[in-house]
Amino acid sequence: MRVLNRRIAAVFVLLSGIVVPALAHAQDTADEEARRRAANIAAFPDAARALFGQKTAPADMRARAIGSYARGCLAGATALPVDGPSWQVMRLNRNRNWGHPVLIDYLEKLAHDVPRINGWPGILVGDISQPRGGPMLTGHASHQIGLDADLWLTPMPRARLDRNERENMPAVNMARADWRDIDPKNWTPAQTKLIRTVASEPRVERIFVNPALKVALCREAGSDRTWLNKVRPMWGHNYHFHVRMVCPAGMEGCQGQEPPNFGDGCGEELSGWIERQRTAFFAPKKPRTGPAPKPKPPMSLDALPAECRQVLVSR
Repeated sequence: MRVLNRRIAAVFVLLSGIVVPALAHAQDTADEEARRRAANIAAFPDAARALFGQKTAPADMRARAIGSYARGCLAGATALPVDGPSWQVMRLNRNRNWGHPVLIDYLEKLAHDVPRINGWPGILVGDISQPRGGPMLTGHASHQIGLDADLWLTPMPRARLDRNERENMPAVNMARADWRDIDPKNWTPAQTKLIRTVASEPRVERIFVNPALKVALCREAGSDRTWLNKVRPMWGHNYHFHVRMVCPAGMEGCQGQEPPNFGDGCGEELSGWIERQRTAFFAPKKPRTGPAPKPKPPMSLDALPAECRQVLVSR
């Protein structure tokens, strides 16, 4: 446990300064997104994020998830249609409704089942991946190999959203104002039913939710708590939950994660996440002395698997 706590503390030191910006970026409008993309391209035009972030179509190659979730790319991507019988894709300008066919197939089947699972008309789908995967110009360290997807925690409206609504409709914060639990005005048993169903899918490797949301899931889990093993706390993730699929069977070069063999995560680990998150939000900030540190250069193309160069230049 001490080793685990040291690892979490190290991650906290790295990420605590970006918790609030991360929450804001998750809900960026189309204009805000465009400004940030342009600034990031101008600052580091040769970075992997700029090269992959400007590709608008998939590589015409055999479908492959190449590398790891946070250091890889995607060949032969399939697009989730922006409209389905029981789903709607949000933030269309980002062009991030691409994924490995295994993930796209699962999302379509899940959306079809949602009315039966929790009574919603359907789901709102956030970011999946770029047409060729890889690092993104804004947000997300992962989502690089087409096996991650963000699903909003608000139900799909029965009426179809127009493009402007999809670009600018604010997401709903599910966390309480003190960030210790869910906001009961927004969270209902329907969210728990949906997450529990997804976590029970054998092809799902991890689900990430805000620590405050994990508190509610631990309380509402019921007698079978095994599905909680896959549901891990993570910064942000207060308006959506992040679904991560396992590497498709036999796919060479796709690097998965270790099995979730660390229990349901509802005890000391979760309490630590809650307190660190509250510190990030509410602790008095120490005044900065001296010049601001230079930003760390983003990931280079050389940091990705060699096959990603071929994916990048493929027609």
